[in-house]
Amino acid sequence: MEINLKENERIDDLEYKGLKIIQNTDGFCFGIDAVLLSDFAKEIKNNSKVLDLGTGTGILSILLSGKTNLSKIYGIEIQEEVADMAKRSVKLNDLEDRVEILNKNIKELGNIFEKNTFDAIVTNPPYKKINTGLENEKEKKFISRHEVTASLEDFIKVSFDLLKDKASLYMVHRPERLAEIIFNLKKNKLEPKAIRFVYSNTKGEPKLVLIKAVKNAKEFVKIEKPLFVYDENGNYTDEILKIYNKI
Repeated sequence: MEINLKENERIDDLEYKGLKIIQNTDGFCFGIDAVLLSDFAKEIKNNSKVLDLGTGTGILSILLSGKTNLSKIYGIEIQEEVADMAKRSVKLNDLEDRVEILNKNIKELGNIFEKNTFDAIVTNPPYKKINTGLENEKEKKFISRHEVTASLEDFIKVSFDLLKDKASLYMVHRPERLAEIIFNLKKNKLEPKAIRFVYSNTKGEPKLVLIKAVKNAKEFVKIEKPLFVYDENGNYTDEILKIYNKI
């Protein structure tokens, strides 16, 4: 399919069912967190209606369209240029019937979707508060990494409003904000049900945390076995290779 690329854009092969994605080397490219979250959420049931909050390049929506039998996923992205890139990636993969990208702030979604309508929500939100980290980054990267346009609680509150009863939220975030995440989940009646820490290797501290929460569920959380990205020789572990469809 003929897709027009803009300055600094490239097409990357996701090496999964022939899926591809357009990325801008001058902006924020997807990382392993989106890939791990797509694997963590692959249990989403057949024919589900799914919402991807803060989709960025559309990576999570596109991967989930290949890993699950969802009927429809809406990817929400506030940056117009990034949303346009995601839309072109959807077209590149011939997924227009299953994936729709909306250039909106997540705080506007109450005016677009009815409450209690989604079977699952996935999100890879900005990890940093507005007053932390380097603030001289290019604007696209800064908005992708910092809570400029919506806070962590905004992402969680929107999820509660739009999820069906007993439906699931899947999130990837940073471990140092886990207490805040759990506090806001419980405050908004999203009960943490599964937590998995992601480590670079067996010697360091966790770098990411994967969280599943269920709307209006009873209290009971499972801490899953840790996920290690690299083995003692610096190579991807077998589990990571499986996630990347390498073995």
